[in-house]
Amino acid sequence: MTTRIFTTTLPGLLKIQRPEQPAEDAKNPFVEIADLAELSRISGKTFQTLQINHSHSMQNVLRGLHAEHWDKITWIARGQVMSVIVDIRPDSPTFGKYEIFELSDENRLALYIPEGFANSAYAITEIDYMYMVSKLYDGSDTFAVAWDDPDLAIPWPTTNPIISERDKQNPRLRELFPDKFQ
Repeated sequence: MTTRIFTTTLPGLLKIQRPEQPAEDAKNPFVEIADLAELSRISGKTFQTLQINHSHSMQNVLRGLHAEHWDKITWIARGQVMSVIVDIRPDSPTFGKYEIFELSDENRLALYIPEGFANSAYAITEIDYMYMVSKLYDGSDTFAVAWDDPDLAIPWPTTNPIISERDKQNPRLRELFPDKFQ
């Protein structure tokens, strides 16, 4: 079985179905993370991994909506997450549109999120969230959008998630892109 990659309603954002390879010992299945050659072929971009990150979150934690200046592949090593991806490319015909995905260790879905999208992760259960990025993190080139932005009207499964102090300060999309809301 090989990795399957699917387009989404947001051009450039790709859904990756990671195959599980049966192991000789059933207690130790092997799961491929991504076929980068196939991803490059479908996306038209070469994905170069410069940093691999792991984030652990308790149930009901919401991270995001973060918009970094890099390409990213995300997946869940353990648990279940609701991932909302928003197109914030000013010249995109799908600017301000979003797509919702459920990622889990059971469904083995991953996402390829190119630069120009805001991404989030809401922990439905306790999670181990993994991601590969195409640039090194330095903290100076990131921004974010409010998770509860009324212009987006994302149907979160809760109105009271656990949010970081930093994410509580995230501006609305119209504050970042006022010309798009005139």
